[in-house]
Amino acid sequence: MARSAVYRPTPADLAAAEGEIIPDVLAPDLRVLFCGINPGLWSGATGHHFARPGNRFWPALFRSGFTSRLLRPDEQDELLTLGLGITNVVARTTAKAAELTAPELRDGGAALVERVQRYRPRILAVLGLGAYRTAFGRPRTIAGPQSDAIGDTAVWVLPNPSGLNAHYTLDALAAEFRKLRMEAGSLC
Repeated sequence: MARSAVYRPTPADLAAAEGEIIPDVLAPDLRVLFCGINPGLWSGATGHHFARPGNRFWPALFRSGFTSRLLRPDEQDELLTLGLGITNVVARTTAKAAELTAPELRDGGAALVERVQRYRPRILAVLGLGAYRTAFGRPRTIAGPQSDAIGDTAVWVLPNPSGLNAHYTLDALAAEFRKLRMEAGSLC
């Protein structure tokens, strides 16, 4: 069950969220469908994507110009009015993405392809180089647009916005999101 932004899960709430599945924020014909690796326990406990304090998805979305203000995770459904959505490669929650197996990521990649073919977003933006490399068998992938499309859907790979990803500062992450926004804007 989704809870308000002020809700802070207890350790027991987080433990109980292991293996939970939260609904996608999804509709047909979106401009961009953002795809996380999988939800964390904080997201599982709150029912909101990228909900853990320190996750930089929402600030990067705002700083890149996708949103006119900084949205909270509990406002995730507002993305649909902007032609944006959220899904995950793997649906189940874990404490860390490293708990996912390679077969699970590959199966999740196949399910993601089916979702993309059904909902037809203009761009799929996968948030996590390692997860994309494993899920789609592309070991040398770098951030940015990919040469492989899924039907008419262009594919981009962006850095993981987790606060644990020390390779990218928030400014660098927002710059990568901004490149995607510029491309998404040219498609409208």
